[in-house]
Amino acid sequence: MPFNIALSGLKASSLDLEVTGNNIANAGTVGFKQSRVEFGDLYANSFLSSSSNPVGDGVQVQDVRQLFGQGNINFTDRGLDLAISGDGFFIVEDGDQTKFTRAGQFGVDKDGFVVNNTGMRLQGFTADEDGNVGGIRDDIVVNNENLAPQRTQLVEPSLNLDSSELVLEERGIEFTTDGAQAGFINAGLTNSFPATNWTVTYADSSTDTLVLPAGQSAGANAAQITTALDGVEATATTSVAINADTFTPDASSSLTINGITFSGSSLDSVGDLAIAINSSALGGVNAVVEDAGLASERLVLTHNQGADLVMSFNAGGGAGTVELERLTVDGQPADATGAIAGAGASQTHTFPADGTDATISGIMTVITEEGATIAVFDDDGDNDPTNNVVNTDLITAAGLTGSQFLNNVFDPADAGTYNHSTSTPIYDSLGNQHVLSMYFVKQAATSATQANTWQMYTLINGNDIGDPVTAGGDPTRQAFALVFDNEGNLRENLSDLPIITNWLPLDANGDYNGADQPINGADGGNVLPLPDPPDSSNFFIDITNLTQYGSPFTIADMQQDGFTTGRLSGLDVDDSGIMFARYSNGESRVISQLAMASFNDNEGLSPVGDTAWVSTFESGDPIIGTPGTGVLGSIKSASLEESNVDLSDQLVNLIVAQRNYQANAKTIETADSVTQTIINLR
Repeated sequence: MPFNIALSGLKASSLDLEVTGNNIANAGTVGFKQSRVEFGDLYANSFLSSSSNPVGDGVQVQDVRQLFGQGNINFTDRGLDLAISGDGFFIVEDGDQTKFTRAGQFGVDKDGFVVNNTGMRLQGFTADEDGNVGGIRDDIVVNNENLAPQRTQLVEPSLNLDSSELVLEERGIEFTTDGAQAGFINAGLTNSFPATNWTVTYADSSTDTLVLPAGQSAGANAAQITTALDGVEATATTSVAINADTFTPDASSSLTINGITFSGSSLDSVGDLAIAINSSALGGVNAVVEDAGLASERLVLTHNQGADLVMSFNAGGGAGTVELERLTVDGQPADATGAIAGAGASQTHTFPADGTDATISGIMTVITEEGATIAVFDDDGDNDPTNNVVNTDLITAAGLTGSQFLNNVFDPADAGTYNHSTSTPIYDSLGNQHVLSMYFVKQAATSATQANTWQMYTLINGNDIGDPVTAGGDPTRQAFALVFDNEGNLRENLSDLPIITNWLPLDANGDYNGADQPINGADGGNVLPLPDPPDSSNFFIDITNLTQYGSPFTIADMQQDGFTTGRLSGLDVDDSGIMFARYSNGESRVISQLAMASFNDNEGLSPVGDTAWVSTFESGDPIIGTPGTGVLGSIKSASLEESNVDLSDQLVNLIVAQRNYQANAKTIETADSVTQTIINLR
């Protein structure tokens, strides 16, 4: 009997030595989980009863239990070295068998699959082209092809314009178009601006000329003058008054302004109409109710870029009327010549008596550099200004001398002519990089320009990109009005919509580079949203994150959605298991999100070598999810989980197992000695 007991002890101690030795051997194995031997005593039992013999029958190994405690996490310099902090296992496919592991030494094979050291493929939830992760689990594959370029369609500046900035000053001479055509109310759909020939004579006696076509708005004329004539800055505004005492539309009436129709309660009063206009999509149009010292209130409509205001009125079967009154540049009632009107002599247009349509022309202000003079002629078509007639109705001197007038004429080459500037790279359809520059110029508050107004000028690679083009085919100088309220927030309904519609991508030599060309506003290129997929070089500048507070000019962020082509330069994994492909152009793309598995009983898993396990009946089916959800731990990239073997404990266990083995061997030796004594009896 002692032999059997000692033999069971030897067997158990031998197995304990094996398990301890295996733990010690794998102390440096990444993701390894140590095991321990659990013993139980043996007693003789009979059927349906217990033995009365209190002497035990030896020892047995009840279980070799694996301990899934967390191992230490060490940082490495490889992005695909992954460690799990918390519960869970990586899921890998080995042929047609699914296995689970804590060893996170992964790499990319020649076919682009993410694999471990033994070629098992890491599993994840695949992402679509937009980076949206779905619920389909599959092998994680890295596309080694170059990332195709993406043109810029959206620029999102987030910045603050300093409200304490002063209006920049430069001396000059001002002329204002207060003649018969300027600000005129025309019955019909066209204004009355004639074709004109502009001649500027500079201080050195040199001259410059510009021919403007007939019927162009004051804003378009101003843009061409500013671009084509050196030392000349032109601005334009369009104003008209609606008299409150003759404003009598009813519920069936409708008033249309530049294609936007107002009806119903918005026509109850000029005040209600002002609210409706300021809340509408009439970009650049501001409506203010004022009395202006007159007998009754009036609603003044102003377009701060000088576009024509085209208005029509439908009485709807009623007898309602709307009367328009012409204004001078100073906001006073004007007669048919543009001069300040005397009592009862102002120019008016009454709906419906004076027709169904009216076009209100803009008033243009032209400023020349000091020492220059300007003359305007009716153009008779022969491009010879010497035999043309001076058009005194179109432009007259405002009576200001060059030494008395102050102005801020924008010049991108002169930092003294703008308050703030910034730039950002943008990309054409071929992935070529260009530079978009934005200049911000604070505007003086005048009768035509309200306080807290800025002009944002835009250039690409230093070139003007305005739309429409000038008569010679050159772009105008692009400028957009930015209007803020008295709390520094942007008034979007009064600000211009910055859609770039005339950018022709050029190479370093100034030649067209073959990328997609623009679609001008006249051809529908200024409509949001822009087409998807894109079909031109047009893009939109989102100004909703611009503010005007009393703090220094600050760029909080500058985003744009374009990029050039890029090569795969690395892979990154975040704590939630999202795997990103990083490219040489600075872009990144979501490839997949790692799949992880947990079990109701980790200790029921069956080890199959290569630091991997398979599920069994005891472990239960895997519960699959993404890192950080449920009981699953998070992912630590550029890290590895060490074995959870404590060498100090294992060495002590080794000594204990050795002593147990020796002691059981001693039991056999003693039993043998006793038996030998009995045999030797005579």
